[in-house]
Amino acid sequence: MDITTGKIAATLIVTALLALYIFAIYRLVTRKVFYSKNFNISLAVMSLITSAIILAMQSNLVISLGMVGALSIVRFRTAIKDPMDLAFLFWSISIGIICGAGLYEIALVTSVGVTVFILVLDMLPVGKAPMMLVVNSSEMNGEKAVLDVVGKYARYYKVKSRNLSKGRLDLVIELKVKEESALVSEVAALDGMLSASMISQDGEVTF
Repeated sequence: MDITTGKIAATLIVTALLALYIFAIYRLVTRKVFYSKNFNISLAVMSLITSAIILAMQSNLVISLGMVGALSIVRFRTAIKDPMDLAFLFWSISIGIICGAGLYEIALVTSVGVTVFILVLDMLPVGKAPMMLVVNSSEMNGEKAVLDVVGKYARYYKVKSRNLSKGRLDLVIELKVKEESALVSEVAALDGMLSASMISQDGEVTF
């Protein structure tokens, strides 16, 4: 199959425009503290590279077989930690494949659809992640008093860690509470209390 220069130029231009669109959407959607601009650039570049590979595979059967063989031995060592990064990675590769096949309308509709889908799902309310109450007390039998106070403020709580050593009680309690300051103040006022801290976590919501 002969690939004309016009088709190559049109394919790469459309792919580049959609790659820039993905670049902008990723920057808009991501809320990570450590935003990786290099990863975002790689998303855009990957679309162009994939599109060029698809064009090359269409132009010559020998090249297509060589590409399949070459790509089959490639191993990527970079771990994708955020599931959203993985979604954008597949989106970028898919756009390159679709544009390389000349199906520009599908690529455009897919990009718009994916954007709307991400933004709608992102706006859906989710449960608040639980807090962690860390308690240090010199009262070996002070756990009941602490849990009585926690029970007044939290509709759910669970002791995640309990440590007794040399006249000291250390507790880590997972809980969901609204009046955080009042809870910490009341726990800190208990007899023998050395310290009481409330810590937020970024873990998944389990209840």
